[in-house]
Parts: sequence; structure tokens; C-alpha cells
Amino acid sequence: MGKITGFMEFERVEEGYKPVGERVKNYKEFVIGLDDAQAKAQSARCMDCGTPFCNNGCPVNNIIPDFNELVYQGDWKNAIDVLHSTNNFPEFTGRICPAPCEAACTLNVADDAVGIKSIEHAIIDRAWQEGWVKPRPAAHKTGKKVAVVGSGPAGMAAAQQLARVGHDVTLFEKNDRIGGLLRYGIPDFKMEKSHIDRRAEQLVAEGVTLKTGVMVGELPAGSKVTNWSQETITPKQLQKDFDAVLLTGGSEQSRDLNVPGRDLAGIHFAMEFLPQQNKVNAGDKLKDQLRADGKHVIVIGGGDTGSDCVGTSNRHGAKSVTQFEVMPQPPEEENLLGHGLCKPCCHHFGRIWRRQRQPRQCQSYHRFHRRLCHQRAQGVCCWRHAPRPVFGGLGHSGRPPSCPLN
Repeated sequence: MGKITGFMEFERVEEGYKPVGERVKNYKEFVIGLDDAQAKAQSARCMDCGTPFCNNGCPVNNIIPDFNELVYQGDWKNAIDVLHSTNNFPEFTGRICPAPCEAACTLNVADDAVGIKSIEHAIIDRAWQEGWVKPRPAAHKTGKKVAVVGSGPAGMAAAQQLARVGHDVTLFEKNDRIGGLLRYGIPDFKMEKSHIDRRAEQLVAEGVTLKTGVMVGELPAGSKVTNWSQETITPKQLQKDFDAVLLTGGSEQSRDLNVPGRDLAGIHFAMEFLPQQNKVNAGDKLKDQLRADGKHVIVIGGGDTGSDCVGTSNRHGAKSVTQFEVMPQPPEEENLLGHGLCKPCCHHFGRIWRRQRQPRQCQSYHRFHRRLCHQRAQGVCCWRHAPRPVFGGLGHSGRPPSCPLN
């Protein structure tokens, strides 16, 4: 644990963004990563929990407290080694992962979570800058041949791991470039495709054979899945030619809406719209590209894919963009009622807590906790069950006049 009081001394710092007026004019990444000092401060906020829930919150089980500690100590070289021990491509996850690790962060219970994703982003960018990411070809060959079908992040990672233990790996992709949805789906302004290209070069240097434009099997008639393949191979042929076949394809089947008017012109799936712009950004010519120039655009769906469509439409020059989401709008601040506080105190302390987060909080809390602890009762504000940082920022009782305790 780099700094025992770090989580009380430092606030969460978000990554920066280029101005909207600048970024909508191109398809380049607009997120500005943390500098070394900011990354160190964010790493200092890690509490080195006895049970680090962030590890299990992470789908690839990144060893998060360890690389946080190494970044705090300035040991970036070992930090990337720890990160690579569980994650083949941190530059992908550090840019587009929704960061469930941060939702699982213990500090997130009563404070802002540690900026884990931004730290990961900083580590891998530093590693590429320093030249620490190098091919690791196998020392010995097994003589076994493995086909990996699907070149998204799962297929790329599987191919890399298999090649490093000595197997002869062939990675198949139906489109003209590897990367799956990273390549054709996720906009360039979220992740530039140069990150995929240099990992592809690393795979080739480690002995992986890349076969693009090859469709394994066939798509159902009328499928709208993007398919730019030039040739087809049957699954039986793969089984004949290889000792093992690994299926790592993602799901590109869009979810349709069975509503009146769905068959009208001008209604498209996101995965018809987004890959075309990726292809144009790569320098390819595309006939009859779906474009939003001068149009009033409606996006149905408020998740990542919906936001990708919004960003792409804005860059096309849409006249207006309206987005619909079925879920309710999230609250602007944490719901403290679950801690037993009355509504006036929830609002009051939530505001003070966010304004006054200083090292003296802990002492203030202990001093006033004994005096202000009351038995929980229905309709009565219960201070005892309140999260520690709420009271830490006060330095006085500070109850609003409408609190039932007054």
C-alpha cells in the first residue's frame, strides 16, 4: 500500500477530453490520459483491501492493487509486467472497457472509486512509449496446429497464448482486417485502429498466421451481419487440417424491434452504420455509405452502441440527433437514504461531503460520532449507520433545520 492515507487526501481525477468543437471535426481519440503525477495520486487512493473486490469485478481478474502500488512507487516496468500477466491487450480495455472493477471498488461504497481504468491506460501507453512491449516467440515448438476462428480481442488473445507455448496458430477473420468489433464497430474516436495494427504485428512476430477475408461456414440467408469475405472454408475442412479448432467469434446479430413501421426506408441497425465509417476511416472506398449529413437522426438505445451512433452522426454533420433510452435517468448524486439518513440530511450532507473532503475528516468524524449517535427508529435520522466520509467533512454537527433530531 503506497500511502495509507491516500484515499482521504486525494480526490478522484478523471481523464481529460479535447473540446467538443475540436473533436467532432475528426475521428481521432479525444481522451487525454493521466500524466505521471496524476497516475501516482490515483494509485495512492487504493486502500489495498484485505479482500480486493476489484479483482473479481474485473472480467480478466487483473491484479489491480499490485499494479496500483507499483505505479505509486514509480516502477512502471514491473507495473506493465503485472498487468500483462492477466491482460494481453491493456490498451483495448484501458480505452473501451466499462470498468466493472471501479463499480466493485471498496472505496466506491462511500466515496469516488479509484480511477483504475485510467491507471491501466497510463501503464500501457507508457509501456509502448518506452519500448517494453515486445514479441515473445516460443522457445520450442509442439508440432500441433490450431485454428482460431474469429479475430476479435478473444481470438487475438487466444492466438497469442497458444503461439507462446509453441503451437502453430492460424487466426481466421471473415473481414479484410483483424480486430472483430474493435476494428469494425467501435468508432475510431473511441479507439484508433493503430492499436490493433501493432498488436497484429506482434502476433505475426510470435508466429501466428493471419488469414483475413475467409468466412468459416456460412451466414443465414438475409443476414445483415457485416461480411466482407473473399473466400469460404467449411468447418469440416478446418477439422481435417488442424489438430484443434477454437471458436472465438462474437455476436454480431442485432436485436430487432418488432414494431409498426420497422420496414420503412431509412431504418438501420447500428452494425450496418458503424462498420462502414470504420472502413472509410481506414482509407477504403465505399459505395452508398450510410451517412447522417443534414438529417434528423433518432437513435434507439442509450448504451455504448447508441453513443457510438450519436458520436458518428454528429461527425457526419447531422442536423439533429435524438436518443431514446428505456431505463430511467440515473440520480445525480448518491442515494444516502439507504444509510438511514432522513431526506433533508441526505441532501445536506451529500453536498457538504463533496465540497469538504480533507485529511481532517477522520478526526472530525470520531469526535462527533460519539455525541451524535442515536438509535435507529422509523422516521428518525440515524447517524450511526451513515457512511464515514459523510460526517468526516463537517467539523460540526451541521444538521439542517428540517432534520427530525432537531
